[in-house]
Amino acid sequence: MQETPFCLRVGHLLPKSMADSNTTEFTNPSTFILKGIPGLEWAHVWISIPFCIMYAIALVGNFTLLFIVKVESGLHEPMYYFLCMLAATDLVLSTSILPKMLSIFWFNSREISFSACLTQMYFIHSFSVMESGIFVAMAYDRYVAICDPLRHSTILTNTVVVKIGLTVVLRGSILSLPCPFLARQRPYCRTNIIAHTYCEHIAVVKLACADIRISSYYSLSVALFVTSLDVSFIAVSYTQILRAIFSLPTKVARLKTFGTCSSHLCAILTFYIPDLFSSLTHRFGHNVPLHFLILIANVYLLVPPMLHPIIYGVKSKQIRDRLLQLFTCKGI
Repeated sequence: MQETPFCLRVGHLLPKSMADSNTTEFTNPSTFILKGIPGLEWAHVWISIPFCIMYAIALVGNFTLLFIVKVESGLHEPMYYFLCMLAATDLVLSTSILPKMLSIFWFNSREISFSACLTQMYFIHSFSVMESGIFVAMAYDRYVAICDPLRHSTILTNTVVVKIGLTVVLRGSILSLPCPFLARQRPYCRTNIIAHTYCEHIAVVKLACADIRISSYYSLSVALFVTSLDVSFIAVSYTQILRAIFSLPTKVARLKTFGTCSSHLCAILTFYIPDLFSSLTHRFGHNVPLHFLILIANVYLLVPPMLHPIIYGVKSKQIRDRLLQLFTCKGI
């Protein structure tokens, strides 16, 4: 008599025939196990030090930006409203991964519930899309301010800024929603161990014992669509901005006008360059060690939130002056 094949399902054995006849009886795993950085477990504590420093700088810097814009009435204008949206997004992104990552590195607390894993996945992907949308909004603000300065206050009213902000939030929320939804529908019968420091979408769905092409194609399509659309819009905006700058009569005027865009350009580069590098290494770096890919994925989510407040603090005279004023008052 031929032995009935079995399918492993989160520590339980189910007859394959039963699974085939009624897949709706499959239940999701109660927990996943995050391995951290495979191959570098011995260095987890040392790796946690720069990550923790980056997170601390991101927290202090972004909360300081939010505080300065709130208390300084002269900064209550569209550019700084968008900057506050960027700071809030950076705080959510870095907080979505760092506390759990540090608990893995410091306390070997690797378990994460299935629902918490999908929630983390959703926050990471949705807020990444939101951040890209905020850069588009900031590029539009700079375009109007430089190319049509007399109408800037009438075009970008507070109502318009709120509508842009809601559009950015809704776009990120809706486009990212199918990722955890599709992941929840998959049966997981291989393992519940995720070779990552957080619940990255593809790292999770690869554990499923079902066809994951829909999840893979959808996540890739969203990434390509969002990046290509947003980068194209930013490129068009800055093409018009540069044309307006080079048409100014004096070098001093050109440098002064370009200086108002320099912080935004630096912030864009710190966001898209690590994203591009991470995407290329994941797609084409087949011989790249897994621990290197995971480190790059973490750097992509931690470095921009750390650098953005520094860039705007250094490049923006209004923020820099207000910050110096706060420290001077405390010193007195």
